[in-house]
Formats: sequence, structure tokens, C-alpha cells
Amino acid sequence: MSYAAYKLMHPPTGIDNCASGFITHSPADFASRILPVQTEDIDSVWPSTPTPGVGPIPNLIVTAANVLELYVVRVQEDGNNANKDSASLAQPQRGGVMAGLSGASLELVCSYRLHGNVESVGVLSSGAEERTGGRRRDSIILTFEDAKISVLEFDDSVYGLRTSSMHCFEGPQWLHLKKGRESFARGPLIKVDPLGRCAGVLVYGLQMIILKAAEAGGLAGDDGASSTGGSVSARIQSSYMISLRDLDVKHVKDFIFVHGYIEPVLVILHEKELTWAGRLPYKHHTCLISALSISTTLKQHPLIWSATNLPHDAYKLLAVPSPIGGVLVVCANTVHYHSQSASCILALNNYAVPVDSSQEMSRSSFNVELDAANATWLSNDVAMLSTKSGELLLLTLVHDGRIVQKLDLSKSKASVLTSGITTVGSSFFFLGSRLGDSLLVQFHCGSSSSMLTPGAKEEVGDIEGDIPSTKRLRRSSSDALQDMANDEELSLYGSDLNNAQSAQKTFSFTVRDSLINVGPLKDFSYGLRMNADPNATGVAKQSNYELVCCSGHGKNGALCVLQRSIRPEVITQEAIPGCKGLWTVYHKNSRNQAEHSKTAAEDDEYHAYLIISLESRTMVLQTVSNLEEVTENVDYFVQGSTIYAGNLFGRRRVIQVYSRGARILDGAFMTQDLSFRATNSEAATNSQNSAVSSVSIADPYVLLMMTDGSIQLLVGDPSTCTMSINNLAVFQSSKKSITACALYHDRGTEPWLRTTSTDAWLLTGVGEAIEGPDGTPHDQGDIYCVLCYESGTLEIYDVPNFSCVFSVDSFVSGRIYLGDDLFQESSDDSQKLSKNSEGAGHGRKDNNQNLKVVELAMHRWPGENTRPFLFGILADGTILCYHAYLYEGLENASKSEVVSIQSSSNPSGASASRLKNLRFSRVPLDTYTREEMSAETPFPRITMFKNVGGYPGFFLSGSRPTWFMKFRERLRIHPQLCDGPIIAFTVLHNMYCNHGFIYVTSQGTLKICQLPSLLSYDNYWPVQKIPLKATPHQVTYFAEKNLYPLIVSVPVLKPVNQVLSSMVDQEGGHQIEHDNLNLDGTYTVEEFEVRILEPENSGGQWQTKGTIRMQSSENALTVRVVTLSNTTTRENVTLLAIGTAYVQGEDVAARGRVLLFSVDSTSESSQAAVSEVYSKEMKGAISALASIQGYLLVASGPKVILHKWTGSELSGVAFFDAPPLYVVSLNIVKNFILLGDIHKSIYFLSWKEQGSQLTLLAKDFGSLDCFATEFLIDGSTLSLMVSDDQKNVQIFYYAPKVSESWKGQKLLSRAEFHVGAHVTKFLRLQMLPASDRTNAPAGSDKTNRFALMFGTLDGSIGCIAPLDELTFRRLQSLQKKLVDAVSHVAGLNPRSFRQFHSNGKAHRPGPDSIVDCELLCHYDMLPFEHQLEIANQIGTTRSQIISNLNDLTLGTSFL
Repeated sequence: MSYAAYKLMHPPTGIDNCASGFITHSPADFASRILPVQTEDIDSVWPSTPTPGVGPIPNLIVTAANVLELYVVRVQEDGNNANKDSASLAQPQRGGVMAGLSGASLELVCSYRLHGNVESVGVLSSGAEERTGGRRRDSIILTFEDAKISVLEFDDSVYGLRTSSMHCFEGPQWLHLKKGRESFARGPLIKVDPLGRCAGVLVYGLQMIILKAAEAGGLAGDDGASSTGGSVSARIQSSYMISLRDLDVKHVKDFIFVHGYIEPVLVILHEKELTWAGRLPYKHHTCLISALSISTTLKQHPLIWSATNLPHDAYKLLAVPSPIGGVLVVCANTVHYHSQSASCILALNNYAVPVDSSQEMSRSSFNVELDAANATWLSNDVAMLSTKSGELLLLTLVHDGRIVQKLDLSKSKASVLTSGITTVGSSFFFLGSRLGDSLLVQFHCGSSSSMLTPGAKEEVGDIEGDIPSTKRLRRSSSDALQDMANDEELSLYGSDLNNAQSAQKTFSFTVRDSLINVGPLKDFSYGLRMNADPNATGVAKQSNYELVCCSGHGKNGALCVLQRSIRPEVITQEAIPGCKGLWTVYHKNSRNQAEHSKTAAEDDEYHAYLIISLESRTMVLQTVSNLEEVTENVDYFVQGSTIYAGNLFGRRRVIQVYSRGARILDGAFMTQDLSFRATNSEAATNSQNSAVSSVSIADPYVLLMMTDGSIQLLVGDPSTCTMSINNLAVFQSSKKSITACALYHDRGTEPWLRTTSTDAWLLTGVGEAIEGPDGTPHDQGDIYCVLCYESGTLEIYDVPNFSCVFSVDSFVSGRIYLGDDLFQESSDDSQKLSKNSEGAGHGRKDNNQNLKVVELAMHRWPGENTRPFLFGILADGTILCYHAYLYEGLENASKSEVVSIQSSSNPSGASASRLKNLRFSRVPLDTYTREEMSAETPFPRITMFKNVGGYPGFFLSGSRPTWFMKFRERLRIHPQLCDGPIIAFTVLHNMYCNHGFIYVTSQGTLKICQLPSLLSYDNYWPVQKIPLKATPHQVTYFAEKNLYPLIVSVPVLKPVNQVLSSMVDQEGGHQIEHDNLNLDGTYTVEEFEVRILEPENSGGQWQTKGTIRMQSSENALTVRVVTLSNTTTRENVTLLAIGTAYVQGEDVAARGRVLLFSVDSTSESSQAAVSEVYSKEMKGAISALASIQGYLLVASGPKVILHKWTGSELSGVAFFDAPPLYVVSLNIVKNFILLGDIHKSIYFLSWKEQGSQLTLLAKDFGSLDCFATEFLIDGSTLSLMVSDDQKNVQIFYYAPKVSESWKGQKLLSRAEFHVGAHVTKFLRLQMLPASDRTNAPAGSDKTNRFALMFGTLDGSIGCIAPLDELTFRRLQSLQKKLVDAVSHVAGLNPRSFRQFHSNGKAHRPGPDSIVDCELLCHYDMLPFEHQLEIANQIGTTRSQIISNLNDLTLGTSFL
């Protein structure tokens, strides 16, 4: 293995930072945006409350490691539920009705994977004085490791973020800022002035960078105001630096800008002299705060006030909002309030020490420790703190005017362990978490009488209760909700305050939305799924496996079961050879109309018929209850194969299209028969070969595409339910051949596309309501036809006038943004570029002929704020996916006069209004594996569905079938590998198959299935979370019995004297004199146990089959399934081995135990028989175990000892004593041992049975704090992989013949790479043969080639896969090109991010032999002309690069 590729398969999910601000809209947009949506009856709902709704709601910004996501909060008012039933299907509402809102959810605006981990986030606000009427928006400021700062603002024209300024204070010219230090405790920390006048960034611990904001007018010479429709984002104008050392400020702990001053005032919390635990009685109050007034114009910063004698454990500042002002200092045991004029203290527990006896401290009514708390302000005098145990506390400032008299702390609910909290607007807050799911919570503050409706209390109390069981969206897993939903009283009252003006405040909370997090992945194991198929081979075999991960901590501890590919639950299956297509249709019978009006939602209507098209005939089955064939009894066309079937006229009729004609049916009876003939005279001669090739339906129109590239439209008449053929004269005259077409029905009372055109008459709603048979008006909407020509141009026509409303030149090249070409010529330079490179780039022959669109689809799923998606499949297998958005550019207005002249000369006579504000932005599908397209005629592959198992989306059939599900306006892509290629797919909803589906595999098996109901699909991979209410530490898989032994620890409160007595060395005989110690407190101790879990067959909660409890103060460190060879009977036994350590403080010598257990699982009994076979106490902690050739290898403290098993006891055979301090991991291949040490890097040993000796082959002489190790096998080459505490991975190799290896003593570096996350576990998996193409030479790729899959503490999963040299050189030169060719978000450089981080230690750089697929995946997103040009520059072809990347994806498509 000389070369490898790094690939991220599951991006990080643990949220590090969260913030809120008006990024995508200004506060003034809210008044104009919400009001038109509300219906008339809303005024009757709001008689009592003066303010309707919740006021302007800002955006939510979250970062998880290197992922930046921007969300908008969508609220649903209670009271306009009439038009909500379509939306409520997709997202059932959580949490009842509170303060007039029935629900709120997060919707994704944009998501980016950056080339750098975000250290802290600030929001540069646009100034508070123009908040109410202001058109200005806020900007996001991100800081990155060392000293990089990027300012991002939202750009309407691309519906995404763009960088407005970058500030870098690292590199050779800024070296003096480090003052000679190399390693720093934390990255740059940013805080922003509340009025947005400036921001401060603390870098290198002692340099303060002040970023001065630009004045309201924007930057000089900037056209920002004109281009974005009048709303300008806040920007940074310049920056300068304050050296805090010159101000005699050392050891900065935190800083913040305070409210209520004319100029920005920066308050810094710092420590004058450091202290430590042993000096606390003498030196306790070492911290102080200093307030500097920042004058950005004069660059001066005088000290205006300060406060000293703060406790040494102060760590956080909170700026009290106006009108009170001042600052709160949060310490571990006290909370202090300081302003220029007043101060007061609140003691939280018995450890709070006053500075001197004269100072009186008010005490809180309960004991709490506030170290590592996060906080936000709910109102201007109530702060919410989230403690390290996940409790929410409310801190009230009792104040008279601006004078704070005392602080009051009260308990609230328990919730998730947070990494950050932010208030989102006036009635929401967001709890961001790395250890559990993050929550969006609505809060409501009333006076003593709660303003909730009478029935709402119960609904809020039981969050699960109000969701129907089928639509519950698998919420039971998120234990944070159960914590919030337990029996506590929801309101919490402040204590009786003595001043009259402060009335009692009650707060009630309800959880509105949650974001799934699978991190931190401490350990995982790879086991079989319950419904595995033992006969599967190849890629399909991968979906037999699942990843069982230890994640979370404390009460957020959970097992996450991750399955990358979906394996449906099969209800029944049948062999149907030669199947070409499947369709299910509804039938609304006019006779049983009365009972249909009772069933309210049309989504619950059962399907009536299933039509199966075979090669030479068609089968029809009735589907209401069981499937029964009724082919003989119906008037369907059954003598040949069917092209398409679907419903028309509000499900009253069925249309069946075959190659020469179509039939309209009412139930089983035909009402009309159409036959298609060629239209124009010269085509009449060859009319024999013109047949229908594809069909698209949008009620009441049917669009037919013929095999000769012409199209025809069938127009329906709803009153008579008949169809007529329209030959579309517009297209008959033109000679351009159409390659793909589709109809798009813009549904709803307010069609989305209508808002993108500018003519006022279109907005008044022209479409009349079509009366349905049962007297209900159907949702009217506009219908458009989307076409693609042979030349690659895409056009959108309105139906039935067929005037062009939108056209895009060269749609096939896959540009990032699409806009109407009529308005774009001047602004878009990329098209000119593509014209020039057209001639130049084709010196090399590239397969350009299959650059045509073979299938199109445009769809908008129901919901209030949804926007349409546009999909195109190209002939080479590329899928282009675009998301529509609205952009009103001012430069478009000048051209609209020109358009109206052109459109009036339209042949059709109807004046077309162009959709000039419609834009599309391309969505990256880098997790989708493209498929090799076959030469035969393609069948339609996209099947849209509105509800399969409660989710909207579409299914992509073909050789790599994939589910695309839509959550929060984002597509989640989940492959389905288990059946190989899928030919046809359709949805089925009947009595026995609730919102399920049917598909036919290429083997000719028809399967009726449902989606597995326990998985959450709104994640990068489908996941099931099993709450443990305990911290999981290590999990392993017992393959023979299909059990998962798991180490968990539960915190238990114990009396202090009991804890102390266990910390005494019993042999020494020291006794604690109990008389002079007053030990009445309790102390929290973690108690360990090994639980043996069995996955549940039905997919329910997992069962605990057995529990092995550890002794008191004994920690289980490792659990492994080992195979030992019994030396007396010569038989192999499989046992469960546990290594433990006694944790008793530093006065007791370290001891540990090795425990061996046998597990006999019987399926009948609920408990497995777990019996202890052997236990032995040893010196040192037993931190790692492994079995090697029937022997047991035990790492106990600084020794590694090999034991043989006699059947009754372990006896040592060999040992190795070089100085490992503490072994973190042991890996074994054949007779080779890889040992990772916590501080001394890795050791490579071998075991020889003849002389029974362990010999050290080589070691790494550097110091390295290992996290995980594993062998990497590539053919016959063995390499050693190690990850470390600086988030790097390194690959070493053993080469005794090379002179640098000091005669083989030293391991040589083969590659190094910065992952950007702590890798905690490697798993070695055999790579799949990538060559499923026939033309690959046989035996070319090595069969014995393994990739390493790894999990990280951020919740990300990736893999490192070996590459052969030719592929590596090609991809590496492509990577070097892409560094410059792609515009990187926030201006980060991918090369510097992937450099080895040594944190100031001496490190000799190793070879750069790992390519970064995070950068390479941008290649596919470049426009086609750029792809050809770059491939040409590096001397290869596009198809070669795409095929290399695809082989890598296929080879690593595990799980």
C-alpha cells in the first residue's frame, strides 16, 4: 500500500457552535411576508393577544466540525389548519399548541462542507436602531484554527453564502504574535458588539483583533445595494490589533461586548496569577474583569472600569441586555453581577468562598455546580443556563430600573447535554449538542395565569401523545424529548419577589423539532442485520451488515444502529419474468361517492388496480385487499405491453397508454379509445415506426413523446372526461429533435412558479376551480412542460398555450446556477468561456456523444414553503439535480420591455409572461454512485412519491437503485443494494400494505414491501437510536450467537466516607481518623457493567440478555470476543474476555482483572446463560486484550503478556517489556502484533511459537498520543495505520532492508494526512470488486485489498482505501488543479487543512500519498466544459477520471 484515498462517507453531526441572526432576510421582510399567507379567519382567533404570531424570526446557524448549515424556522399558526392537511402529512406537528403556534420546523437554506473546522461563530448584526424598519441583514463571521477569520453574507442571486471579507493573522509575517509559543489551548474566539459596530477575535490567547464594521452605506464603489434588491448585509471594513500583554492582561478566559454604551465596550475576564488546587486556601480569588472602551477610529482602548477578586474558577461572561446592562460572571460555584455602578453575588453551593468575612453572599435555594455551563437570554432579565448534567436553570435578575438588587436561580426542566444554546427570535431557543440530538424548543413567558389554551397543557406534557402511530417519525428514540416530556410540572414560578413591579414570570416549553446526531462515536462494531440474506453476493451482500455504535454520554448515551443501504421489509414476493413496468391507479367510483366524502384525506385512499407490463402482454390485478388477477374481466389493452398508466380527472378515470394508442377507462370499463397517427404529410410514409416512447401526466393533460423525437399532447375535458389529441404545431415546424420532456403541475392555491413571473395579472389567480364529482373544488394550479433538445437546451413552456416562458442554453453542461437566458447574456461570462473551450478541449477524443438528456422530471412536493426540484438524467449516467429559487434582480427590469415586444409577435397569440425571476441552483449528489448506462433503450427511472412510509421523495430505479427522500427542503440519498438492479417501481397503499411499494428486480421477482419503520431517514445514513440512559464505552460483536456485549457506566451517588475508605491501600493498614472529618456529603461514582444485548427480530427495542456487574470502583476497560485453544483438550473455545482496572486514587497501586465468560444463548429464554469461567487479578490496568493463534494477549499496564489457556486457568508463556506506558489498542494479523501506546506511538511485534518468544520488530521513535491503530492490507503489502490526538492519521511500514530504517528498528512513514476529527476506531473491511463493467481486464485489481473504515468523535464516518499508483497519480494531479479551479466556501485552502498538524512538536514531514476525496468530489460539480478542460490539462480524459472516482465509490460501498 503505497497510495491511498481518504473518503468521508457520513459527514459530522455533533453540533459544536450555534448562533442566530437575520441572514437570509431582514426583520422588515417579515411584515410583508407573513400577512398574505394568513386566511381571513385568523382575526377571530386573536381577539385577546395584541401581537399576531411571534414577530420576526431570525435564521439558525449551526456548525458541526467542518460542516456549516443555515436554517430558517418555519412556523405554523394555529387557526389556518384548513389548507394544512397536505403539509401535516409530511411533518407531523410536535408539542401541541402554544402561544398561537401549532408547530415549527427547521428548513435547510444551505449546507457546506468547509476545508477547515469552525472554531467559533459570531453574527455581525446590522445595527439595532434600524431593526424595525431596517432592510439590512446580518453576516456570519467564522474563525478557523490558528488565526483565520472569514465573513460570509447571504447572496440572493445564488441562494447561498458568499465571502465578503477574509482576515488572516498566521504565517511567517505574523509569527511574532505567538510570542514564541507553539501550542494553544483553544482556537480563535469571536465575540461581536450587540449593535454590530465591531467584533473582537482573541487569537493565540493574548492578541485581540478588532474588526471594524463598515458604515451603513456599504463599501465604497460596491454595487451590493443595487444587486440584492435593496437589502445589504453588514460588512467588515478594516481590522487592527490590540496586544493584551501591553495592557498587562494575561491568561484571558473570556471576553464580551456589553450593552448600553455609546461606544463599544469590551469586558475581558482574565487571571492575574495562576493558582492550582493545592494553593486554593491561600490564593483563591485570582480573576478580574477589565472594561475597555473601544474607539475604532482612533484605535484607542482606555480602561473605563474594572472589578477584582473574582474566584479562580470564573470562566464565562454574559452581557446583560438593555436596559439593565452590565455583565454576569459565571463561576463553578458562584454567579456574580458587575456593572459600573453595582455588583451582587449568588452562591450556588457550599464550596462558594467569600473574599473576606464582611462580604455577604445570598445563597440559592438548591445546590448546583455550574462549571461547563452554556447560557442564553430568554428575556432582558432572565437567562437560561444549561448545566453539565443537562438541567436547564433560569437565572432572574431582580432589578429596580438599571440597578440589579439580587440574583435568583430556579430549576426548570431536564434536557440534552448542550455544547451551545442560542435564542432564536422572541419565542424559540435552540439547544445544540455534541452528545445527543439537538432540539428546537418554543418557550412562552406569561404572567401567573398561563396563556395556554385549556387543553394544551396535557398536549405539551406528553410530546409523543398527539402524533398518530403511523406518522410518529420514530421519535421515541430521542431520549431528550422523554426527559422534557416526563411528569414534571411545566410551569416554573419565580420565588416571591418583594418589589411589586416585577410580576411572577412563568415559562412553559415545548420541543418543536430536533436534529439527529450520531456522535461522538467512541467505538463501533460490524454485525449482521436481523433480516440478512445468506445467499447474497457482491455488492448486495453489503446490506446484510450494520454498524452498531457507542455514542453519546450520560443520559444521552445511546446505541446508534447505522445502515447505509435500505433493506425493505418484504411482505410478499412473486416471480414474474419479463416484466417491463408497474403502475398502480386509483378509481373514484361515482356510486360509492358518499363513503368517499367521509374519508377526508385523499392520501389514505387505497389503490384499485395494479397494471404489470410484460414483453408481449399486460396483466391487470385488483389491489384493494389481496392482489387478484382480473386481466380477463377488464377492458384494458392486454394484447401488448403498456407504456404508461395513470389517473386523470381527479382520479375518476384511468388512462392506459400503449405504443400505438391509449384507452380511457372508468374502473374496468373503457370509455374512450385513441390511436396515434403521424401528423404531418411527409411523416405519413414512415408512420409505421413512430410509436410512443415515454409519457408524462399532469391532470388533465397527457404529454406523449414519440420514438422519432416528436411530441403530442392529449388534452382532457373534465366535464365529459374525454381526451382529444393536440399535435402541437409549434414543434412540428421546428426541426430540432427533442430528447426528453416532462409535464410539471404547479399545484396549490398559490402556485410557486407564478410568483417568479412579473406580470400582475398572473398573480390574481386565473385558474378557475375545477369542481370534483363530489362537489369539492380541486386544487387548481399551473401546468408547464419542460423539454430538452438534442442540442442540450432546456425550455419550459406553459400549457396549453405552449409559449416559451423559460429557456436555458446548454443545460447538459451542468452549470451551478441556471437563469432565464433572455435576461442573462450580459451578466454570465461562463457561457462565453464554454463557447471558446468548445474547440480547444476536444483534441483528445472524449465521449461527447452521450451528453444528452434522456429523462427529465420536475416536481414540487406538497407543503407550504416547498420549492420545485428539477432532475435530468444524462446518457452517460450523470444525474443533474437542481433546486428552484426566486431572485428578483434589478438588472432584469430594464430588459422586460424588450421581451414584451418579442412575445407579442408570438405565433400562438397568447402573450407569454417569462419566468424571469426563476433561478435554479445545482444540488451536489456526491453520495450517489452513478451507474454505467446500457446501450439498450432506457426505461423511465424516476418514480415520484408523495408518501411512502410517511416520507415524500422519489425512487431511482436502474442498476444502482436509490431512494431520494426530502426532509427540510434537502434531499437525503439512501441506496438500496440488496436486490441488485431494479427495473420498475411503484407505490402501493391498501389494507395489507400501508403506504408501501412494489418493485421488480432484474431477475424477474416482484416484491411488495414497506420501509423499515424504526429507522430515522433524516440523516446522512438511516439510523436507529436505542437509548441506554448510560454512557457506552466499548461494543463488540459475538458472531456465533449474534449478541453485542457492551460496556456501559452509570453514575451513582455514594456517601463520601464510603468512597474515601475504598481509596486506602488495604495492605498498608492506613486508617483514616474519622473523628476529625465531617463526611456527610455524597459523591458521584461511575459504576461499570457489561450488558449483553440482542437485536430484536421484529425491529423493536433491543433486549438485554445478560448483565455482568463490576466490583465497586472497578472500571471495565475493554471487552473482546476471543478464540482460545485449550491446551489440554486441543479444542478451540470462543469466550468473552473483559479487562478491568481498579480506580482508587493515586495512593493505591494499580490493579486490574482479566475475566473470561462463556455465553450460551437460548432463543426461548429471555436471559442468556453467562457464566464466569475464570478470573485473575494482575498488576496494572488491563487496557487491551486480543487472541493470537489460540493464545490470549493481555496488555496490563506497562507489560504485554501472552497467556495459554489450559481450560481452567491462564498461564503466561511470553512477555514483552519495552516501555509502553498504557496500551490503547492491540491489532493482530496472522502472527504480527500492532500495539498503540497512549504516549509512545506504535510498536510492531511478532510471535514465534517454536521458541515461544515475542520479539520487537520495529517501532516509531517519535512521541505520538495514539487514539486507534489497525493494519492496512493491500495485496501482499502490510502497512500500519495510526490516528492521534491532533486529528491526524499516519501510515507506517516495516522495511528492514532500507537504510533509513536503522537495520529495521525504525518504522518508516508511508503517508500522513489531517482528518480534522479524532479517529477513535478503525475497522478493516475487504474492498468490493469495482469492475462490474465487462471491459475491465480480468484479474486486474488485487483481490486481497482492504479499506479501513473509521469513526470519529464528531459523528463522522469515513474510510481510507488503498489505490494503485496510476490511479493515484491521476487523481493527485487532478487534486492539485482543483485547489485553484473550485471556489472554496469561506476562502479556505484545502491543502493547508490536510497538512499534518504537529502542535509545535518537532515532526519530519512524511510523503503526501493520500488523495482527498472531499476535494475530488467537486470535480463532478464543475460545468462539463471545465471538466474537459481540466482533464485535458492533466493529460487524461473526463471519462477516465469519472470511472476512477466511481470505482473508488463502488469499492467502498460498505453497509
